[in-house]
Amino acid sequence: MAGIKDVAKKAGVGVGTVSRMLNDSGYVADETRKKIEIAMKELNYTPNELARNLYHKRTGIIAVLVPNISNPFFAEFVNYVEAELYEIGFKMMLCNTEKEKNAELEYLDMLNRHIVDGVITGVHSLNVEEYRKIHKPIVALDRYLGESIPVVAVNHKEGGKLAAEVLFRNGCKKILHFKGSTAVESPYHERHFEFERIMKKNHVDVYSYELEWNRLDSEYYQKVVEDVFSEDFDFDGVFAVDRMAIACMNNVIRHHRKVPEDVKIVAYDGTFITDIVEPKVTAVVQPIKSLAKESVRLLANRINGVAYNNKQVMLGVTLKKGNTTIV
Repeated sequence: MAGIKDVAKKAGVGVGTVSRMLNDSGYVADETRKKIEIAMKELNYTPNELARNLYHKRTGIIAVLVPNISNPFFAEFVNYVEAELYEIGFKMMLCNTEKEKNAELEYLDMLNRHIVDGVITGVHSLNVEEYRKIHKPIVALDRYLGESIPVVAVNHKEGGKLAAEVLFRNGCKKILHFKGSTAVESPYHERHFEFERIMKKNHVDVYSYELEWNRLDSEYYQKVVEDVFSEDFDFDGVFAVDRMAIACMNNVIRHHRKVPEDVKIVAYDGTFITDIVEPKVTAVVQPIKSLAKESVRLLANRINGVAYNNKQVMLGVTLKKGNTTIV
């Protein structure tokens, strides 16, 4: 296998000249460049990308931390992030953290040891203090991690308002509401606060069930739904994330009640799964592609030396009408 010395010899130049051209670290005349390129082609020489990245103190790799790739929201988010990173010359390292207790901390250690150039994290399992110790490029999805770490999120308050209004419009009087754990500080709590506020204002009864911290697996969702249904709670409306909403819908139908005639359902996230079930689910839609694009943009800026102080990007949400509501 040909090496850089072989290329230099065939091109009739010094090894340092070839190195400067490959690393773009100094002037190389156009005629000399052509000689080196011809020599590389004839010798079938492939530059060592890892060595070149290390020379520039870059690995070209971004770690993307998510709890579980089986979750439809994170599956779509990761897919869009990978495409955005590719466009700017980075590769993605996917990190599922839900099953391993110390996984999030280990991936952050990789950032400290220059194994990755930056981290996009959508994980809520590690104490905020661990992030505040790291002064490296990090972008957070839907979580506050410190003044220097940018946050990308949607206008969850508007999302909660949209969900409340559609269920109220549909005449719901008793609503089953699943909300995220308050053990972690996150913008997403705003949707639950706003939803409950509007319902209380309109004298609608709401039974709010707080989910466990960092539990996003289908088995847990199904168990929660079965436990709630075993309490024989009478409800005519449901507000929950996509998978929980669909699990509720399936149980409603199994209990011989009709959707949307007897129970109206509004999901949150609006991922592809809300369109592949029957009936299709009315949902508040997060712009996942835009969330990915903004996360990558901010991280690229951080890698290039841009500093942020309490930076938050807030994107809009929309309502997608399905067949689990009537009006």
